[in-house]
Amino acid sequence: MSTLVTYFSAEGTTKKVAEEFARKINADIFEIVPEEPYTKADINYLNPLSRCNREQIEKKDVPVKGRIQDFDKYDTVYVGFPIWYAAAPRVVYSFCKGYNWEGKKVYAFATSGGSGIGKTAEKLEEYVKGAASVEAKLIHSAGEIENW
Repeated sequence: MSTLVTYFSAEGTTKKVAEEFARKINADIFEIVPEEPYTKADINYLNPLSRCNREQIEKKDVPVKGRIQDFDKYDTVYVGFPIWYAAAPRVVYSFCKGYNWEGKKVYAFATSGGSGIGKTAEKLEEYVKGAASVEAKLIHSAGEIENW
């Protein structure tokens, strides 16, 4: 079996960490990209009417561009994202709903400018049904994931 690193990155921070980590552990990598890309205004969390706020509050599905081929071959999947409202962005949940997580170890790593990890693991469990385990950790560098 093998390892996959997936990630959604709104401003490049999570992308940098995910790419460095995947390179260090020689894992496959997949970027979670919304079909409709986010603009700077869309991710302005200070605006209560911004797209990211509406999606989180209304628990909207956000269609994802592309699919992972042969997802079954992975036994360990890392899922990276920025923290939005003490949770994963809705595009991450939409991505997770599209796959069979039965028996997989899931490690969620989150980047944040100030928010804590909150109940991210518990919230994610609903979308990775059947996973053998789900853990979440707030990180600032790829080295912190390696030492997990």
